[in-house]
Amino acid sequence: MRNDTLAFEEEAIRQIAPRPRNLAETGLAQDFLCDLLAKHCYWGGILNQQQLVERTALAWPVLESLLNFMRTSGYIEVLSPNENSMLLRYALTERGRNLALDAQMKSGYVGYAPVPLALYERVVQAQSIHNNVVTREDMARVFKDVVIRESVLDQLGPAMHSGRPIFVYGPPGTGKTYTGMQLLGLLDDSILIPYALAVGDYVVQFFDPSVHHPLASADKSAQVMLDEGHDPRFVRCRRPSVITGGELTLEMLELAHDATTKQYFAPLQLKANNGIYMIDDLGRQRVECTDLLNRWIVPLEQKQDYLTVGCGTRFPVSFDVVLIFSTNLNPLALADEAFLRRLGYKVRFEVLTAEEYESIWRQVCKKHAIAFDATAFRYVLELYRREKRPLLPCQPRDLLGLVMDQCRYQGLANQVTDERLACAWNSYFVRPVSDPEPLAHGKPDTLHPASNPLVINKENRIC
Repeated sequence: MRNDTLAFEEEAIRQIAPRPRNLAETGLAQDFLCDLLAKHCYWGGILNQQQLVERTALAWPVLESLLNFMRTSGYIEVLSPNENSMLLRYALTERGRNLALDAQMKSGYVGYAPVPLALYERVVQAQSIHNNVVTREDMARVFKDVVIRESVLDQLGPAMHSGRPIFVYGPPGTGKTYTGMQLLGLLDDSILIPYALAVGDYVVQFFDPSVHHPLASADKSAQVMLDEGHDPRFVRCRRPSVITGGELTLEMLELAHDATTKQYFAPLQLKANNGIYMIDDLGRQRVECTDLLNRWIVPLEQKQDYLTVGCGTRFPVSFDVVLIFSTNLNPLALADEAFLRRLGYKVRFEVLTAEEYESIWRQVCKKHAIAFDATAFRYVLELYRREKRPLLPCQPRDLLGLVMDQCRYQGLANQVTDERLACAWNSYFVRPVSDPEPLAHGKPDTLHPASNPLVINKENRIC
């Protein structure tokens, strides 16, 4: 993303979440922030003005009023600057250490000042993923290097801004997962992600570096100017994408609480807000599929999720996610037709035709600087025909990868031959022990019949 684009977006983002210039504009209570400051001083020792600003993401005018209150209340003492700096330093008194220990018993969170839930709600709505209108030209741009049928693109495009979930299904290996994650390329803008949320007196850690990928600020100097830049309690990131498979449980969709550290952590769908959440391998989770699908009824219909903190306090939070379900099982075995109607867009992925498969094969060859050998390609199609295997988009990459492994082992340049393809085939596919070995090499006489003939754009290629 170019610096001028970053600067333009930074100004728009600043309007959504301007920097708080006083205690009231933080949206947080004075006692709450004093507890947080006490914990910082307890764990950080003697801290100067700059260190407190960096640790809390609060402007100095906000901190100054809090520190003055804590000093007059006997919680901190002000120390003179040291020889290396002209900044005042702050240390806890005995009373302040008791305050920090009491605060630690209530919440183990020690980090940036959290964002109040009301502010987060406004930010989520302002940067809703469903505000982005996806056009046919956008889909062509994102999938220009992918062999995919136009009928599939014409379903996925409108689904992206519809607010409805997407249900993709079809045989394994037909590109459902890859296509789902490729959709994030339609959303090249940036959004604000809070480091933490304040829900009453509770703090929920939100930012997750495995999900949220920060962007560099267009102007670093804006971080210290009260009238410039956005609220530093947010980090500017690309829109998030989360994918889970068979490991998903219902507990992972609720707030996680560590009883030892007394900290709360945001669930997966909350981290994916303003982005994409894909549930892959639906029906293979360690939970009944009906229970998992029922978990989404309220969020999908009301655009709100409900989470629980403390001893049962429930609170609503915006659900602004493109939700994608992916399965290679029979959809009617997972849910009845009445429930499937709620899922909005149902998109079926098919096996490839021979023409589509060849386009993929050629693209992989080009990527790895392998000369396309028509005879070798006909041979691999004969192997498919002989064993009655479907043509899948993931297989050219895998088979040619095994061929290149052999070439490196033998110290030879990358070249596809019948013998190497036969060896790769034997390594890649599992067959009953009674089945014969595939052809060592030969002259195939027929191509794999196209199970779903159609006309495709020859410029389309696969990942």
